[in-house]
Amino acid sequence: MSGDLDRLLETMFQAHPWHGVDPGDPAGVVQVYIEIAPTDTVKYELDKRSGHLRVDRPQRYSSQPPTLYGFVPQTYCGKRVGERCSERIGVPNVKGDGDPMDICILTEKTMSHANFFLRARPIGGLRMVDGDEADDKIVAVLERDMAYGDLRDIADAPAGVVERLRHYFLTYKQMPGEPARTVRIAEVYDRVEAVEMIRRSLEDYRESFGPPEQRAALLARLLGQRAP
Repeated sequence: MSGDLDRLLETMFQAHPWHGVDPGDPAGVVQVYIEIAPTDTVKYELDKRSGHLRVDRPQRYSSQPPTLYGFVPQTYCGKRVGERCSERIGVPNVKGDGDPMDICILTEKTMSHANFFLRARPIGGLRMVDGDEADDKIVAVLERDMAYGDLRDIADAPAGVVERLRHYFLTYKQMPGEPARTVRIAEVYDRVEAVEMIRRSLEDYRESFGPPEQRAALLARLLGQRAP
């Protein structure tokens, strides 16, 4: 019954970008939903209730994201993500920021807009701490990209590209005339740690939202209870 319901839902409805799309394999290739392209002068963000992209805010200053930017579906930065951050940086009681796992995509291609999926391979990440929250930024390469596709670890990426990402994330929330935010990059980590962080965020998601593979069966059961 649930298999038939799965197929019916796939033909009738568009999947929710966060909840309805398989995340892929953290150790290999993951699915990524892109919210922002480097050319955007507006910060877009997924509206988590509706699954549609919305305007979060116009960029007030000239800072623009240096790469494609989005998240891995069916991830959540909760207890396990925060605990790993505490372990690595020696600061107790860090918590996850309550969002999907952010990811930056290195590619030679210019893409004119966001709101699409792509496949990418994680190669490392930035352990960003915003206040007392873990706000990791996974770094990945677009699958089969001509310029970056052969990179296996962030140590192989051009140093200037990594430094550009560091600068962007350390400054994009700092607004002139407003109190300074406590944001820091505590660590630049390798592919092995990036895989670990994605896996932890997948586990945090399942704890917070339940196993995705059981949803069709649950829906079928609920529909059966309501049938006349």
